[in-house]
Amino acid sequence: MDTQAQQDARQAAFAIPRWEFISICAALMALNALAIDIMLPGLQEIGSSLGVSNENHRQYVISAYFGGLAAALIFFGPLSDRFGRRKPLLVGLVIYICAAAGAVFAPSFEILLLLRFIQGIGAASTRVIAVSMVRDRFGGRAMAEVMSLIFMVFMVIPVVAPSIGQLVMIFANWHMIFMVMAVIATAIALWTFIRMPETQHPEDRRQIDLGSLVQGFGIVLSNRLSLGYTLASTSVFAALFGFINSAQQVYIGIYQLGYWFPVLFAAIAGMMAVSSFLNSRLVMRLGMRRLSHGALIGFTIVSTVWFVISLFGPVPLPLFVLLFALAMFQFGWIGSNFNAIAMEPLGHIAGTAASIQGFIQTLGGGLVGAIIGQAFDGTVTPLAAGFCGVGIVGLVFVLIAERGKLFTAPSAQQAVSAEPSH
Repeated sequence: MDTQAQQDARQAAFAIPRWEFISICAALMALNALAIDIMLPGLQEIGSSLGVSNENHRQYVISAYFGGLAAALIFFGPLSDRFGRRKPLLVGLVIYICAAAGAVFAPSFEILLLLRFIQGIGAASTRVIAVSMVRDRFGGRAMAEVMSLIFMVFMVIPVVAPSIGQLVMIFANWHMIFMVMAVIATAIALWTFIRMPETQHPEDRRQIDLGSLVQGFGIVLSNRLSLGYTLASTSVFAALFGFINSAQQVYIGIYQLGYWFPVLFAAIAGMMAVSSFLNSRLVMRLGMRRLSHGALIGFTIVSTVWFVISLFGPVPLPLFVLLFALAMFQFGWIGSNFNAIAMEPLGHIAGTAASIQGFIQTLGGGLVGAIIGQAFDGTVTPLAAGFCGVGIVGLVFVLIAERGKLFTAPSAQQAVSAEPSH
């Protein structure tokens, strides 16, 4: 665990200001949200254009992306621990841009899914390496604060992306959505190439061989706190993935919002951004555990109430928005804090740790989220049931990680005992 003096020394070594570092990391992570949210208004036209008759099968455009993302996450971490953060990150960005540009000319649904899978592979570099760069520079509550600010900026994309997608659909067809995606990613890649320095410390470089990989994986998977909070994050992220998969069907199919769909989607995302900003202001004073544990309990309670109400018939739009907004507001206090707690004991292998944690979160969350999305039956009950279920599972994992105690950090002796020798 880094001391304050070590953290100050590391921050002083960077050539760019703190605000720009946070902005670049947020922009990199936001490419993941962009790849999903900007195309939600176009899913119906994509299905019609490429001959997809089953409404739920249109969700595969999102699932294929998550598949590529999960498959590649496991590799970019060790690569960034061996070669530094910049080179693997820039390679991933090039893959992302080329796949998005290629999707403009996709002649069939199958080719589109393949390109989305490849785009997910490229996006994995941004997911893993952005977190690794933050851990290179910050630790503890400071990392939680920075991750909250990154998540706040990250949430601007769901606010604006569906509206951008809807605007593109007004003046062009769904193909141009991917061109816009490629152009935005190119701008962020150039900003990163020009301004972001190498953040990994030379002494943290690790060789890529079977023995070092097995050792790194063993360190991550045998750390009770890290693994417990990674699995808890996976559970909660499954709810978000489940909603993303069925958002278009809920807002347009059930509630007939039409062009108002991006507006309501943006409003909920905006609340999550506000929540993340509040977390960044409160975490240094109240601590990661008080905020995230309380939010997870609140998330589970609200989701349970929502599920029970849905069993008695259609949920009116105002009540749906209220309950869903309350649940997602608390999501903003869970994700960044859980990630910071999971990464805290693993700074010396930040790339490998972020890779394994991201792989578990994306693969597990994506699979469970896909199940929630495919369960859509014309009501919000499957979505509410999914939120309720993952909240309960996430709480169980946190209790296991903390040995049954909530809201308080472990003592120094417990923290040491939770971290395996290496």
